[in-house]
Amino acid sequence: MEEYDFIIVGAGLSGVDAAYRLKTQLPDCSYTILEARNEVGGTWSFFKFPGIRSDSDLTLFGLPWRPWIHDTDMAEAHLIREYIEDAARAEGIDKKIQLEHRVTGISWSSEEQRWTLAVNADGLAKEYKAKFIITCSGYYDYANPLKAEIPGIDNFEGTVAHPQFWPEDLDYANKKVVIIGSGATAITMLPAMAETAGHVTMLQRSPSYVISLPLSDPVGRWIRKLLPESIAHSLNWWRCFIVEHVFVYFCLTFPSLARKLVVHDMKKQLPADIDVNVHFNPSYNLFEQRVGLCPDGDFFRALHRDNCDIVTDHIETVTADGILTKSGRKLDADIIVTATGLHVHLFGGITPIVDGRPVDLGTCYAWRGVMVTDVPNSGAVIGYTISSWTLGADTSIKLLIKVWKHMQKTGATSVVPVNAQSDLASSKPVVEHSSTYFVMARDRLPRITGTSPWYGRTNSIYDHLKLWFGSVTKGLQYTYPSKRND
Repeated sequence: MEEYDFIIVGAGLSGVDAAYRLKTQLPDCSYTILEARNEVGGTWSFFKFPGIRSDSDLTLFGLPWRPWIHDTDMAEAHLIREYIEDAARAEGIDKKIQLEHRVTGISWSSEEQRWTLAVNADGLAKEYKAKFIITCSGYYDYANPLKAEIPGIDNFEGTVAHPQFWPEDLDYANKKVVIIGSGATAITMLPAMAETAGHVTMLQRSPSYVISLPLSDPVGRWIRKLLPESIAHSLNWWRCFIVEHVFVYFCLTFPSLARKLVVHDMKKQLPADIDVNVHFNPSYNLFEQRVGLCPDGDFFRALHRDNCDIVTDHIETVTADGILTKSGRKLDADIIVTATGLHVHLFGGITPIVDGRPVDLGTCYAWRGVMVTDVPNSGAVIGYTISSWTLGADTSIKLLIKVWKHMQKTGATSVVPVNAQSDLASSKPVVEHSSTYFVMARDRLPRITGTSPWYGRTNSIYDHLKLWFGSVTKGLQYTYPSKRND
């Protein structure tokens, strides 16, 4: 049986970042990364649907300690996967990654002060021991998508494809395609599929905001050309950080004005026959749900094509050869793409067992957005939903390391958040997001009260202030050997 100080679950951006932080800040600690799939990259090696790319600037979305060197700032998935692989290899982290090691169970023993992890290692059952677990497997289920009720879908005689399990041999050239959805996936797929499909319709129940950003930032490119790499990366990072935070702050502080400006910008890019107030003027304010981003306005350019359109309506039923909407419109289809969202969960969907008792995460509280009551020596790393993911993930990892350093300094063997003032009725989910897939996951997510330290993913400035100056004892209960033996 292998035993480590830390076990990291997941070898995507967050997992590789966690390994780097452990390597540099806790060089005497042992660790390994258990990755369920057969390659590094997480999301960026898993999804294969047409056009798969980032919808964040890679200067911030990338690893803080490794510059993004490509000219394209909203990059295709294969470039991001290669970037993660290169980063892991350059730091020797690749030697710590165990591929095709799927964690199937985690159980904590207070007597041992250890976690035991049950692992399926390419069909072979193995066990690992760890003092601390950091789960970096994101917040969605790789095996199961969000189950959306689409009336009559079984009647369809064409092909139904879900982006999460995209058929590699699916030929959509000259075919009629209907993409059901209005989120980042649909916004990415429409321009990509329109290049060869006969016709593509994006069918959405309600509008979303879509903002166009440069595929290649000219200022960033200029800075990289003039300055040494390390200086250019630092300067670009801070520039992008400030711009992003000022924009988000502006939208949250002046929601009506922000809406007017963004809707006006979308109207300028849309063809005259598409009514922005019908299709791109949501009932919610900016950043109450995820904002769609597209490089160089490719989404809007696609809607200028003769073979692209957008329909905002509800589905009455799916027929043998298309979709009938509530308004009576018939959308012919050879292929229906169900871009309807993700099934959200934490800890890779595994229920932690603590001293033989299963822990219902939906009744627990999140300590500073990363640790969970009743679950000792662990952290569930998630990023931000209204700004670059990696900023939040990196802050969470640094916070867990700070907690560990306090344990080492004081001689503690375990730590667990304890909320004596818990009141589930007045609490909120750790991710306050009104997107359907988060709303449907509320009962599975830990709770927050909105007061420190029981808050969720806020913003990078606030979280860093708490990281630097916040307490690592408030809300936490540490266990020491003498007390454990009494």
